[in-house]
Amino acid sequence: MKLSPDQTVFWQHGFVHINLTIITSWAIMALLIAISGLITRKIRTDFRISRWQCILEMLVTTINNEIKDIGLNPPSDYIGFLGTLFLFIATANLCIILPWYQAPTGSLSTTAALAICVFFAVPFFGVEKRGILNYLKSFVEPTFIMLPFNIISELSRTLALAVRLFGNIMSGGMIVAILLSISPFIFPVVMKALGLLTGMVQAYIFSILATVYIAAVVQKVKEKDKPLTVNKISK
Repeated sequence: MKLSPDQTVFWQHGFVHINLTIITSWAIMALLIAISGLITRKIRTDFRISRWQCILEMLVTTINNEIKDIGLNPPSDYIGFLGTLFLFIATANLCIILPWYQAPTGSLSTTAALAICVFFAVPFFGVEKRGILNYLKSFVEPTFIMLPFNIISELSRTLALAVRLFGNIMSGGMIVAILLSISPFIFPVVMKALGLLTGMVQAYIFSILATVYIAAVVQKVKEKDKPLTVNKISK
């Protein structure tokens, strides 16, 4: 049994290759686009809405509330990135119920790509809300000595995001492979059910950590603006 979808290669030319990780990742993205297109093509604003629109509104409301509770306002500015991040990881992990399916999040290349997205999203939202100069100044606060430590922090938390998600999903696949050699039916079924729960938890944790990292950058400008506003009013 192959533990990583990277091991299944469909085409290769030199260092360029197409493996199962790439195929499943694009298939999941296409699936999410198709589902969102089907649900949103007949959006209604009255009381009689479809069941799928109701589910979509509940999902969007829940994600908005989570983003708002962490401190990002308005949540509509961030749900495009954070909501998509959660839905991709959750869908990738939920599809393990399909036979012979291997989650792309069981590949370090996928989890690294997701972590890199968060790595670039943090300065993007930070610069958008604070301006590039104020964002860069945060790396030398409270003193210039903190510059290397802040840079290391940015890199280490990106690595931690990738390794955490990869480790949890990969370990589940490894346990199933071991139990499959012991008992062909009973234990793998139980582990599949447990994997569904673990996959959803990991999708939630990854998205929440991404939200916290963005909130930590965005909220700094709010704290700085308060004393400036008070000084202007007192003058």
